[in-house]
Amino acid sequence: MRGTRKSHRLAAAGSAALVATSVLAGCGSGDGGITINVYKYPQENFQKIVDNCNAAADGYEIVYHKLPREADGQREQMVRRLAAEDTGMDVLSLDVTWTAELAEAGWIREFTGQPKAEVEDGTLETPLETARYEGKLYGAPDNTNVQLLWYRGDLVRTPPKTWAEMIDQGTRLIQEDKPGLVEATGKQYEGLVVLYNTLVNSAGGRIVDESGTKAVVDEGAVKALEVLKTFATSPVVDPSFSNAAEDQARLAMEAGNAAFMLNWPYVYAAAQANPDSPFTKNLKWAPFPAVEGGRSSVTVGGLNYAVSAFSEHPEQSFDAVLCLRNAENQKLAAINDGVPPTIESVYEDPEMAEPYPMREAILETLKTAGARPMTPAYQNVSTILSTILSPPASIDPRATADRLRTELQDALDSKGVLP
Repeated sequence: MRGTRKSHRLAAAGSAALVATSVLAGCGSGDGGITINVYKYPQENFQKIVDNCNAAADGYEIVYHKLPREADGQREQMVRRLAAEDTGMDVLSLDVTWTAELAEAGWIREFTGQPKAEVEDGTLETPLETARYEGKLYGAPDNTNVQLLWYRGDLVRTPPKTWAEMIDQGTRLIQEDKPGLVEATGKQYEGLVVLYNTLVNSAGGRIVDESGTKAVVDEGAVKALEVLKTFATSPVVDPSFSNAAEDQARLAMEAGNAAFMLNWPYVYAAAQANPDSPFTKNLKWAPFPAVEGGRSSVTVGGLNYAVSAFSEHPEQSFDAVLCLRNAENQKLAAINDGVPPTIESVYEDPEMAEPYPMREAILETLKTAGARPMTPAYQNVSTILSTILSPPASIDPRATADRLRTELQDALDSKGVLP
């Protein structure tokens, strides 16, 4: 979207009749207009975005409903209400891994016509991939995320380009009695899945085929297991690696225990809370290390907006989505809440320079990033992956690959929307 609401104003014909049928609490606004109920995780400055859109809205008002903070709680609430065909939800904020599941269930609407054209115009391709299922667009990317290599500039002169180089540099620092650990997410949860998936993508491998129905776990996936095992048993791995999530990794880095960290861009904003610390003054960033030569293909994260199949106000809901994720509001969210935009032009805005000094690295990483396996059974796939990969030091690459292939196929053969 290009900053103006007039370019995407959709007709609201028949809105009076729709209001008359909005009998559920929260479906109709008190001033006689239409209420568009948006369900999203707690985001500190999101109400400002809602207010911006309401100031320009024609015949409807957006109301922000906060979902639980944890992703599992968000998904559980939405899935239960969608299964009940609840008409009280209009716009849904979805983790990028949920698109296929909800589209397959018939619970979210396809973007077509003008809304589809506006979502695709100027949006980075990798985030768009996460919003598609079976060649159709079911979501509008709002924010995205990719991990970078963060390092101490006072300890590391030239950042490593591969995992082998990173392990070598860290080992030498430890031998010199300097901090040389590498902080990463090895806990049995989605963070471990993201780490492994990045290694698989970077090795040119696949976990699941393009149809999302067959477990592959090919040679690239085996190579990724070898790299993860090597790292987990190396001198540079933190002893708490198998219990570390994003914040544990960040805090260990801030405590001065490590020279490197693999983590999301939020760590930069978090570091600014203590600008005078040696860690903050020496914090630098570089592209995520590659498996061997070439470039890495980092797992993309983020959020897509979807319109509920049971919304009684689909036209207004699509219109609301187009405003909520337009370039101006993505910039507001990036500057104030630290979430990377999905519209490429936002990265070029001069106002992004100070809060997002790593914006060029993020943009370049996004251009080669990859998605997680696209399948309606992703929840089960993720559970299987995190269980079998944990703890990473116990991985036996060939045997682990065989087990993954068998158990992932069982997960993919499950029927229906997963609990």
